[in-house]
This record gives sequence, structure tokens and C-alpha cells, in this order.
Amino acid sequence: MKIAVASDIHGSLTAARAFLEKAAALGAEKILLLGDLYYHGVRNPLPDGYAPKEVAELLNENASRIIAVRGNCDSDVDVMVSSFEMAECAHILLDEKVVYATHGDKYDIDHLPKGKMDVFLYGHFHTGFIEKRDGIVVANPGSLSLPKGGTEKSFLLLEPTALTLFSLAGEVLQETRI
Repeated sequence: MKIAVASDIHGSLTAARAFLEKAAALGAEKILLLGDLYYHGVRNPLPDGYAPKEVAELLNENASRIIAVRGNCDSDVDVMVSSFEMAECAHILLDEKVVYATHGDKYDIDHLPKGKMDVFLYGHFHTGFIEKRDGIVVANPGSLSLPKGGTEKSFLLLEPTALTLFSLAGEVLQETRI
């Protein structure tokens, strides 16, 4: 199974469409969203193509494929208008590998959650990377709409044996075996 992983869409219809197109082209069967889907937040500028209602409609069209965690900018109303659940965190078993996914406002590379996991995924910081830490593959898909720290708009592709960071333009930025 292939899972496309994105975070921090922040209401950009342009970015959401591009991501779903890339995910389909890469053969992703599932979409894992790590929060901050619709609202841009008071600390962020409006992203290109800001249209939160349309982003909600687009994601709802794909609800059967979506696993989502709630971000710090996701409100109760956002949860209510979504046709998919937004949990605090997600645990995914991918061919015997345990994947833990969260937004990143509580846990991150320097504050890993307790418990067994092979892969830890989080967003929130808008900077894409993959790193190994204490035997765990830790990764952030970056932001689809508002990248920070000089990083590109990016997302991850999670497979049973590999994790790849792609730019939204489709370029491989980083990859590792899991």
C-alpha cells in the first residue's frame, strides 16, 4: 500500500488539488493528512488559492481514502464540515511496521511519543525532512501551501519499505528505507 502524506494545507485549493493529482499519479491508495487543513492561522499570510470551503469540498470527495489528524488551526466547525474523522493521532500498521502520525504541536522530533513505532510523522513546522532518530524514521511532509525555513512546498509518499519526500512540483527531495 502507498500512502501520500500532507500537512498544513491552510485552505489553499491550488495546493490541495496539486497534491491530490500527484498522489494519484504516484499510485497512492490512501491519503494521510496531518492537520491544519482549512484555516490559514493568524500568524500566516493567506496562501495562494485560499478557498477553505472549496478545499473542504475537495477533501470530502476523497473522504473514503483519507486518514486525518487534527491540527492546532482545525476548529470544531472544521471537524463538523469534514466527511472524515480528525483524530488526535493515528496509528497505522503498514506491513508489520507501526506508523504514528500526529500534527506536531504536542510531539515532534525532539519530543517523541511513548510506545513502539517504526515511523513517526508530524507536520506543524512547515519544513519537510526525513531523519533517523534512535532507530525510528522521523519525517515531516512540510507544508503544501506555506513552507518555512527556505524549504519547498512538499509532501511524503509512505510505502512498506520506503519513505520519500517530494516537492509539490514532483521532484524527489529525500528518501530513505524503512
